Amino acid sequence: MKRERLAGSWYAASAGGAAAHPPLRGEADCDVCVVGGGIAGCSTALHLAQRGYRVVLVEAERIGWGASGRSGGQAIVGVACGQARLERLAGAADARRIWDISVEGLRLQRELIAQHAIDCDYVEGQMHVAIKARQDRELRNEVEELHSRYGYTSVRMVERDETRQLIDSERYISGTLDSAGGHLHPLKYTLGLAAAATAAGVRIFEDSRALGYQRRDGRLEVGTAGGGLVRCRSLALCGNAWLGPLAPALARRIIGVGTYIIATEPLGAERAAALIRNRAAVSDINWVLDYFRLSSDHRLLFGGRVSYSGVDPFTAPATRARMLQVFPQLADTAIDYAWGGLVDITLNRAPDFGRLEPDVFYLQGFSGHGIALTGVAGHLLAEAIAGTAERFDVFGRIEHREFPGGAALRRPALMLAMLWYRLKDLL
Repeated sequence: MKRERLAGSWYAASAGGAAAHPPLRGEADCDVCVVGGGIAGCSTALHLAQRGYRVVLVEAERIGWGASGRSGGQAIVGVACGQARLERLAGAADARRIWDISVEGLRLQRELIAQHAIDCDYVEGQMHVAIKARQDRELRNEVEELHSRYGYTSVRMVERDETRQLIDSERYISGTLDSAGGHLHPLKYTLGLAAAATAAGVRIFEDSRALGYQRRDGRLEVGTAGGGLVRCRSLALCGNAWLGPLAPALARRIIGVGTYIIATEPLGAERAAALIRNRAAVSDINWVLDYFRLSSDHRLLFGGRVSYSGVDPFTAPATRARMLQVFPQLADTAIDYAWGGLVDITLNRAPDFGRLEPDVFYLQGFSGHGIALTGVAGHLLAEAIAGTAERFDVFGRIEHREFPGGAALRRPALMLAMLWYRLKDLL
């Protein structure tokens, strides 16, 4: 099979040189084997190594190859399903605990960047914006709820005039601004976490897809492509949508959804600043949403459209057309980069963390809300492996179901369901 590369990604083009890690040849012995070299896996490995564990991380491609190195880069508080739904799924007490963990995730991200001197273009500020009156009411209710019930006061309502002062678009009628959120270069951040993990003693092997695991003589053995073998006491599965057949029970509870991003040519500092005057990351609240932000070299990075079919229909002109609905003044602007990737979503849009066996842990189902949550999830998983699992187990109490329809019909069934949400966006 031809090996996919990040060709076309502005992130890959601007990340600079990264340390190469060899494939696993022969055997490696450790306390914990981490599968997956994204933010979740690198954070898990780093926090375990800081606790004194011997850690091996195996990545099928290379560090940051999946969603962690391709995403919109927006650090957003909470979880993808929203707090109201989370309360129905988990109860008010656990929903509050998960909220507090997500707030910690934003703080931990900034601490990791500072502690390990990760050059990842971090910018403070994240906005959600409303296109219609119904969405304006939703945002107002959310701000009131976060202030009154959660004591989360870093988010505030932004009225129409201020919204249009901050974002040079007639499309939006109001918004929220969270000063605790922000955005960053996700590939640089992931590579920085991997470098920190390596400095802490983690052994990283790229081009080393985990093929399966078994027990032998009281230990776990993880076989990798190329004939490698990792012997460990605990296993952490952090491959998300790219985990493949390694854990079929997990694969049935998530589905990979395509999302797409374009990067304009450099606009120059003045023209870029006029588009988003506070340089915050911005996302609307449609089901099929648009999200955008400015890059460090004054490009507009614009994402939108999703594919539930499993067949990649992406074209740069289609995403450019969505961009021009927001910023028609960019009609004369060329698109320099265009790329896509998969987001792992769960049926209920809540994160799915837990155990397959007492010593086999997993993190998945971030559902497009993972830039900050993946980092703190790795911290929780390290805590759980070290024997303090109370916070990790809060997530394990959320009920998750398999996508209906089995292997053949799950995507067609999901596509039909998504038509309803798309119609809702239009109302």
